[in-house]
Amino acid sequence: MNPFEQKPMRTIVGSFRNFKELYPRAYNKHEVDPYTKTRIILMNGTEFEANWFSHQFARHTCNNDLRRELAMAREVEKQQQLYLALLKPCNETALEHTIGYEQLAVDLTAELAKRECDCNVKKALDFALLEDFDHLYRYANQLEMEQGVHAERLVGRYTEIMPGRPTIAHHRCPLDNVRKSINTKTADTMTVLATMIITAAEQQTMNYYMNITPFGMNDASRRLYQEIALVEEEHVTQYESLMDPNATFLEMLLWHEYTECYLYWSCLMTETDPCIKCIWEEHLDMELAHLHKAAELLKKYEGKEWKQVIAHPEFPAPLCLHENIDYVRQVLGSTVQYTSVKEDYHLLCDLSEDADFFKYQKIMIPSVDIVQSHCVIEHHIRRLGKDYRFEVAPNPVCELRDRTCDNTCVGRIKGAAQSTGFCCN
Repeated sequence: MNPFEQKPMRTIVGSFRNFKELYPRAYNKHEVDPYTKTRIILMNGTEFEANWFSHQFARHTCNNDLRRELAMAREVEKQQQLYLALLKPCNETALEHTIGYEQLAVDLTAELAKRECDCNVKKALDFALLEDFDHLYRYANQLEMEQGVHAERLVGRYTEIMPGRPTIAHHRCPLDNVRKSINTKTADTMTVLATMIITAAEQQTMNYYMNITPFGMNDASRRLYQEIALVEEEHVTQYESLMDPNATFLEMLLWHEYTECYLYWSCLMTETDPCIKCIWEEHLDMELAHLHKAAELLKKYEGKEWKQVIAHPEFPAPLCLHENIDYVRQVLGSTVQYTSVKEDYHLLCDLSEDADFFKYQKIMIPSVDIVQSHCVIEHHIRRLGKDYRFEVAPNPVCELRDRTCDNTCVGRIKGAAQSTGFCCN
């Protein structure tokens, strides 16, 4: 599908909804398909990114006619985001909802990585994949202790719940989280989409954790959200640095709207819930209007045709959220002992003792006992005799198989495990 050839059924003004129309019927948390829920979270984050980008654009132009055009589309984006956010039911707890965030992070990242032809981007995806995978495990243990809910039911047993690169190892010097950016003029269309999609998704996760932290039901939850929110800040720094910094605001406005159209179209093509599918169809039509407006503004203010920015407008195959157990296991078994160093990734054994990673670890972690991601597992083990997991086979990293002791060495101590390296497609 080429979205530039699709005529929107409504204008931007025609997309505004009244308050009765803006409040949706929430899904049933006991019946919803896990990937319907993750699609909702994904599109909520995508709308936030579009809205926030538009605000930043408005703050960097003095042309009030352009600002007014941005404000019109931005209001629709905000209505869309609020509508999607309210699909979450009142009786779904924050921790239950958090499991959906981490399942999305795992399966979205894996799916994007499996498609990625840019090795630099794929390595970034694979690296953070193991960290979000471990976050799912930590939150799942907190959920069972706090609410007696087994997260495997929430993820539909599509996503494993077991240790990845331990969260204690995720705390890196900020200098090591910045990556090499792509060039939208020469990059594959799917590569540009991947950088924008994953940045929006991780940013939404970071914002959610930053906002929910003070509302945790107890100190343990608050501390766990606090710790992982800081890791998500690292992930946003990594992913946003992949995006093209040389593209103009109007070029990136076009890419944002194109990305939204692609994602809503993907949701429409893969959704199993008839009611939610109608929402994707409606929102896709709204985004087509935004895309055509962005192309109009690009031509008016920069004299460029949309083809000069998006040379290959046909959508790639729909982005489908599904289980990625084998892929996650492969990445875990081959890269768990890596950390990031400036624009690349290195085995811990190749780092000098005065590397920024080790210096920062000493600042943040003078004692492992103050790290909540570790404490939650130890507490679970003390109460129930072992940690909570859902595995289809033993962990591919043998050092992470012990269910009666949380490993705090893998990923942060030299020689704590074996890793062979990253693979490119």
